[in-house]
Amino acid sequence: MIYCVEDDDSIRELMLYTLKASGFEGRGFSDAGELWQALEEAKSGRVPMPRLVMLDIMLPGEDGISILQKLRANAATARVPVIMATAKGTEYDKVKGLDLGADDYLAKPFGMMEMVSRIKAVLRRSEPKEAERTLFFGGVVIDLLQHTVTIDGKPVDMPLKEFELLKLFMENPGMAFSRDKLLSRIWDTDYMGESRTVDVHISSLRTRLGAWGSAIKTVRSVGYRLEVPHA
Repeated sequence: MIYCVEDDDSIRELMLYTLKASGFEGRGFSDAGELWQALEEAKSGRVPMPRLVMLDIMLPGEDGISILQKLRANAATARVPVIMATAKGTEYDKVKGLDLGADDYLAKPFGMMEMVSRIKAVLRRSEPKEAERTLFFGGVVIDLLQHTVTIDGKPVDMPLKEFELLKLFMENPGMAFSRDKLLSRIWDTDYMGESRTVDVHISSLRTRLGAWGSAIKTVRSVGYRLEVPHA
């Protein structure tokens, strides 16, 4: 899914048409408000997160630079690739966008085939290689590209925070994480909830994992770790 944030209706529709013709799914947004609403739906697990965001700098209300800063500051979107669209000749905007973490830029007006080519190039650089696309222990498998979890071969619906907890544990088997560390890694760094939030999500995750849930061990006076069973 490619998100296109562009306030010009005709350009946005042409971008979405070209993406569809090139084999991509796309969603279009005319301003920051529409984008944030869509991302909230994605972060709740109701719809997939975007694979990439095409982001115009000149937007009504909140501009693209501000949007980019917020995307990079949020744990859920920090790694989503962003291609900035800048007005021709505005080198300052291009440099500022790249400095803030944009993955590429396109100077307007740009050709639709050039856009598709840049998207494919950024996705090749940013997405895991085939060997890195899956994590697994026992009968639990995470597909990082599809953002799916299967347990003993059966797909399991998993809320975003539980998915991120499981992914973190599976990327770091045997490592103990304090509740504070989990709050800062999985929730926003300025999240004001109590550590009880972590305990509730861990309990739910264990239940969702069924027989494999016992692999998530409580580390007394510290937090939690994943104890991967030996073959």
